[in-house]
Amino acid sequence: MSILKKLSLTLVAVCALTLSAQSFAQEAPDVLIKRISEDVMNVAKTDKDVQSGNSRRIQQVVDERILPYVDFQRMTSLVAGRYWREATPDQQKRLTDEFRSLLMYTYSGAIAQVRDQKIEYRPLRADPSDREVVVNTQVIQPRAEPIQLSYRLEKTPSGWKIFDMNVLGAWLVETYKGSFAAEIGKSGVDGLIKTLSDKNKKLAGAIAKTGKAPAPAAAK
Repeated sequence: MSILKKLSLTLVAVCALTLSAQSFAQEAPDVLIKRISEDVMNVAKTDKDVQSGNSRRIQQVVDERILPYVDFQRMTSLVAGRYWREATPDQQKRLTDEFRSLLMYTYSGAIAQVRDQKIEYRPLRADPSDREVVVNTQVIQPRAEPIQLSYRLEKTPSGWKIFDMNVLGAWLVETYKGSFAAEIGKSGVDGLIKTLSDKNKKLAGAIAKTGKAPAPAAAK
């Protein structure tokens, strides 16, 4: 193959990747949620390693298919509330990292439980100019009540990002805000970071022993 042809093929590939990235960045928030949800559900239902609870494979799925679309820094800042502004940049980073790890275990445990569930998507009620929206869905389960699941998203230069989730009427940020404030009030931001770190180490140790993703309740 000539050098000119190689360069032409490379240019085509780069353009294709650029257009693909731009199309994802311009996705409507409800389209994004549907794409992520369907993608993860499909993997969870067809990947034998995921179905068996293989923690390494589930971690890979979470890393690749969910985390890029979550704004953990904003989520953590909302949970920490006024204490976020009082924390140093290093404390903010460490707190975000530990909270992200804790939520990662929760996501992993939830994915390991997927079997015959289906997701229904509600119409998006938002204006094109809105910078923040809520996307409502529900998980349909055989022989059980539907699970109401909603997402708060913010429009960023790189596309829509999730910064809060609601399961059965409880928003994640509000759920953790009280325990964060109590721990900070007792032992400061560093004390909260240590508490989260100890929790993550405990979960990591349990996974190392069993090779299985933790149950969602254990990762809270």
